[in-house]
Amino acid sequence: MTNRTRVKVCCISSTDEAQLAVALGADALGLVGAMPSGPGVVADELAATIVQQVPPPLATFMLTSETTAAGILAHHSRVLANTIQLVDAVPVTTYTQLRQALPTVKLVQVIHVIDERSVAEALAAVANGADALLLDSGNPNLTVKELGGTGRVHNWQVSRAIVDQSPVPVFLAGGLNPTNVRAAIEQVQPFGLDICSGVRTNGQLDADKLRAFMAQVRG
Repeated sequence: MTNRTRVKVCCISSTDEAQLAVALGADALGLVGAMPSGPGVVADELAATIVQQVPPPLATFMLTSETTAAGILAHHSRVLANTIQLVDAVPVTTYTQLRQALPTVKLVQVIHVIDERSVAEALAAVANGADALLLDSGNPNLTVKELGGTGRVHNWQVSRAIVDQSPVPVFLAGGLNPTNVRAAIEQVQPFGLDICSGVRTNGQLDADKLRAFMAQVRG
């Protein structure tokens, strides 16, 4: 079972969605905090309620667009997830301060795969202290930053290069759905997958789509 591809269901918007994702085999749930753009944002109070109801050993990922240690720690104090997903680049000092303040909380750095330079960015994040990487299809260089939830597939060749070189687990996100996930697993060979829009209908988590996605993953 150690080679099983993990699945994180992101953009969880209610306790019902959380229970559905868990029932259908999710390994982790993603709770989206305030973002400059993109779907799935939930109030911190609701995120905290969902976190409290998720049974161990499942991971709860708090997605934060904060980049300062003070901002991230304040966000975490309201949600208390066991994993912090940093959707934007943060200074090395932020990693150090988070480690000191929250030694048991995992830090997952999102890398928005744009071109080959993303490989060096990913390895630098690991060197700075990331416990895992999550490769997505946003663009933090836009005037209004895209920090996830785009529903777009990025260049999986770059993602595979990151997987091959990374000493920590790598999650793949960006435009995944039941029809392309098997190819994604074969081409990228990630530790885990991150899914949002690809298993939703009219914004709501769709049990049939999630079952189909899980069936392809478990293949």
